[in-house]
Amino acid sequence: MIRGVFAAGVVLAAAMSCVFGGTAPPGAPAAPIAIQISLPGDAADLSPAVRIVAILTLLALAPSILMMTTCFVRVLIVFQFLRTAIGAPQVPANQVLLGLSLALTFFIMTPVASQIRTEAWEPYQRHEISFEEAASRAESPLKAFMLSNVREKDLAMFVKLANIPRPETPRDLPLRVVAPSFLLSELKAAFQMGFLIFLPFLVVDLVVSSILLSMGMLMLPPTFISLPFKILLFVLADGWTLVVGALVRSFHGVVA
Repeated sequence: MIRGVFAAGVVLAAAMSCVFGGTAPPGAPAAPIAIQISLPGDAADLSPAVRIVAILTLLALAPSILMMTTCFVRVLIVFQFLRTAIGAPQVPANQVLLGLSLALTFFIMTPVASQIRTEAWEPYQRHEISFEEAASRAESPLKAFMLSNVREKDLAMFVKLANIPRPETPRDLPLRVVAPSFLLSELKAAFQMGFLIFLPFLVVDLVVSSILLSMGMLMLPPTFISLPFKILLFVLADGWTLVVGALVRSFHGVVA
């Protein structure tokens, strides 16, 4: 099962690297992107129907891999907090936030995907290494990325829950320990960033509420008055650039 997950991960990483990591000379026609999916071992001898089911199963795991091993969760949660803090829970739309989160995920994870493509995918496609070795090489960059952004407290908790001996280095930990630890750390980091995002908008709400209360306008909703001021504050401060830049810089070992 783990090998199947990493087969889907290698395919996903290769696709990301081909789309976002390649460069071409100015004016040169774009080279077509061709990704060939080959099944390991004796799977090539299976019937076409079984092979299609196996490939579709691997592709179905791609969203889970995206959420468990990349920065997607932190980015999306921070954007959700931002939208709620402004006071416009439907703007931007969910599709816009998902698209922006995916674009940032591809941008942040491109160095990792390029390393996986160079060290695991391309040698495996050239039949220079076995599938097991390709999966092991693909696991290493992902694990390094997760370990560089995981909290030691979360890692220690899952090591204790898994009831395994403490390894010499974190890189020796199995993925079943690293992945949930990374996801828990991402949730905490996203909530911390969400709290900091809420503070300036909370100040605006308090000021508007105090003014309305002093004027005796108790029937006028303060959020209705504060919304345009919060939008104006966010636009004047170039909020999207600040939030996106803080998100990208919050990940270690990926973007300089």
